[in-house]
Amino acid sequence: MRLGSPEFCNVVETHKSIASMICFRHGNRTSLIEIAQSLRSDAVEVVQSLRERGLDLCILSGDRAESVAPVAKALGIESWQAGLKPADKIARIEEWKAHGCRIAMVGDGLNDAPSLAAAYVSLSPISAADLTQAQADAVFLGEKLRPVLDAITIASRARSLMTENLWLAVIYNAIAVPVAIAGAVTPLIAALAMSGSSLLVTLNALRAGGRRL
Repeated sequence: MRLGSPEFCNVVETHKSIASMICFRHGNRTSLIEIAQSLRSDAVEVVQSLRERGLDLCILSGDRAESVAPVAKALGIESWQAGLKPADKIARIEEWKAHGCRIAMVGDGLNDAPSLAAAYVSLSPISAADLTQAQADAVFLGEKLRPVLDAITIASRARSLMTENLWLAVIYNAIAVPVAIAGAVTPLIAALAMSGSSLLVTLNALRAGGRRL
């Protein structure tokens, strides 16, 4: 049976979840549909951890403001926009990029695919639409958002170690090369010194695997 246009759409926030209440009327018959919108189990914890790292968080959604506002409130995210089309999301991302921001986006909806491709880096859950997963740089498994936090943690750590290794190489070669040019060392010692340089940066890089996330 074809139902008529919705008479109203309200959002009800309960203790553990958020639900959209949609009422349809067709003649004398009415139907009330409740669409649950529960947060992922660790969403609040992950959002708090990301905020503690100094990251600015924003929700870009194509849903109605009445649906987005309770979610943003539950997560403690003050910056959010609702009713956005895919082009609107891309425009917002490009605006941030123009100000020198590097955008990491997480999305699972079909209309998130274009903006995932536009972001500096993007992640999508395995439950997302196939097209959305195809546009994401990485796909994470499971119901929790912890992989998003882990990915950012690992990336930050890797960047830090890369910077350390570059400085180690510069300092090492600034000392070793002049000594070698002056002929103060034999070719064998020079070869061992170069191998030692590679070993030093490799051991420093291995520190990443020894730390807990």
